[in-house]
Formats: sequence, structure tokens, C-alpha cells
Amino acid sequence: MSRTRLPLSVAATLMAGTALADVPDVAVDIAPVHSLVARVMEGIGTPDLIVAPGATPHEYSLRPSEAAALQEADLVFWIGPGLTPWLADAISTVATGAAVTELLEADGVTRLPIREGALFEAHVHDHGEEEHAHDEHDNHGDEGHDDHGHDDHGHDDHDDEGHGDHEDAHAGHDHGAHDPHAWLSPDNAAVWLNAIAAQLSQADPGNAGAYFANATAARAELDSLSNDIDAMLDPVRDGRFIVFHDAYQYFESAFDLPASGAISLSDATDPSPARIAEIRARVDEQGVTCVLAEPQFDPGIVTAVMEGSEASTGVLDPMGSDLAPGPELYPAMMRGLASTLADCL
Repeated sequence: MSRTRLPLSVAATLMAGTALADVPDVAVDIAPVHSLVARVMEGIGTPDLIVAPGATPHEYSLRPSEAAALQEADLVFWIGPGLTPWLADAISTVATGAAVTELLEADGVTRLPIREGALFEAHVHDHGEEEHAHDEHDNHGDEGHDDHGHDDHGHDDHDDEGHGDHEDAHAGHDHGAHDPHAWLSPDNAAVWLNAIAAQLSQADPGNAGAYFANATAARAELDSLSNDIDAMLDPVRDGRFIVFHDAYQYFESAFDLPASGAISLSDATDPSPARIAEIRARVDEQGVTCVLAEPQFDPGIVTAVMEGSEASTGVLDPMGSDLAPGPELYPAMMRGLASTLADCL
């Protein structure tokens, strides 16, 4: 991907003194967000990644090196307890000296309501279909989230049977009304780049110019990325597809390509027979041509959904599991999603 680069003379001026500066230790929850932070820190320092690539963020056990990274962190960036409920407890007990930024609560972020059921019914809340986060939330602390400890992290482990997917969806999202997969919106990523640069600059004023220069260049790159993805998806706008679990509505909204349903309630549960039946019916009713799996989940579930259908298949990876962590992961992951959809549709 092409990048907007500063002239060497300007870059040299901005980077002057970097080696002498006290660059903060930074810990980040998941690989896509780590990529954004790494881009802002490029040429200055390298953040630590907490959730290993390929792992499920909803449930995770910290390795000693990851716990050490949290303990030593001056800054922590994370989506919030809706994605990693177990991390709230770890932050409050391990990262006691860190300034913590909960990105889903950052000012200017677009937050979408959690959708329920196999065919996507939105939560009914007074705030409406879409909401922007406001700055009354304290991005430097983790107050109010101490109750999201390890005992709560099984929120997605409920059985899909019994009272049906509607009740299960409520149980599966005890940590808020908003879909936490907000990194799949380039507009949100652009907002976060500014927030990341601001927090880094506050902790490391000597490199403030470099952080903001990197963030500005990265936002230009996101604009180019969005244009490229739009061009990739234009030929398949009318296509119908089913995703494995409901993680993609920010991507769907950003690029005007709505999914027709999700096989599983979450990435931590198997679908009930009733839910599979709903999806099969949707495939037939809408003439769905593409059913998408995810890397770490049983492909047999997709096979069951596709029984009797001629739909194509593909694998979507919203975490960039097969990509090397770093500044290039986020654009590569987003392009991968678009390429997979275009090919499958």
C-alpha cells in the first residue's frame, strides 16, 4: 500500500532528539489496534501486543510476557470490556501505573448497537441506531469496569438452546449495548489515530511532532485504503452473503455491503439447530451466493449451513490472524476482508 511520506528534511527535523527522548512503554489489546498504535509510533518506539494473533479476544489467559508488558506499561490502549471483559480486571490490578484509553469510548467514535438473532435484529435503546462516544468518559482510567473480571468472561459461553438466540444475545453482551468490533470502520480508525497521538504526546512531549505527523500520514493512508476497498466492492454491491459470526457490521456500514445473517451468535459458541435452520432458510429466500467462515472455527458448521446450496465459500479474518503484527497489519487486514468478499460474491 502506498503511503504519504514526509520530505526527508521535515522528517529529520521531527525525529530530532527521538533517541534521547523517554519513549513510553505502550501495551495494546488486539492486533488491529496494535497496528494503528505502531503506525503512530513508527520510527520512535514499538508497542507491546497483549492478545496473541489468532486468539479469541473474548476469552484469553495472559502469558507471563504479556502480563509483564501490562505491568510495565505507561500507556494502555484497548477497545473496552465489551470485547475483552477479562482485561478490565487485569488492567486495574496489573497496569496500575498506566494511563488507560478505552477506545470505544473515545470522543467522536461511531458506535453501532449490538444486533440480535441470526438475521440481525438491533437492540432497542433510546439512543437510536447509531451513537457517537462523548468526551465525558475518562480515557485515563478504568473506573467503573472493575466488575468485568475473569468470573464474567464466560459471557459468550452460554448454550444457544433453551430460550433462543434473542435471550442469549442479551447474555452474550453483558458488557454494553454497543458492538465492540469498531476497528472495522476506517472512520473510527482515523479518530483513534488522533486519540493515540494525543495520549502519546502527553506522555512523551519531546516526540509530539513526530506522533502527530505519523497520525496525519496514516489518516491519508486510510482515505486511500477506503477508496480502494470501495472500488473492489463496487462490482458486487448486490451480492448476498452470510458471515460466521456478527463481527462485521462496521465494515458493512462503512462500505454499504450488508450481510444477510450470521451463523453463530459469537466467536465463542456453536449455533443451535434452530439457528442453522434460520440461516438455511435465509440462504434459499435471498439467493445467498456466499457463506463465509473464519480461520479458527469448525468448517463443518459452514458445510451444514450450505447443505443443498450452491453458494461459494471464503474465509474472513477480522483480526489479521495470519499477518505479522505491526504498522502494515491494519491495511492488509482490511484489504483482505474486501478481497475475500469480492472473490466469494
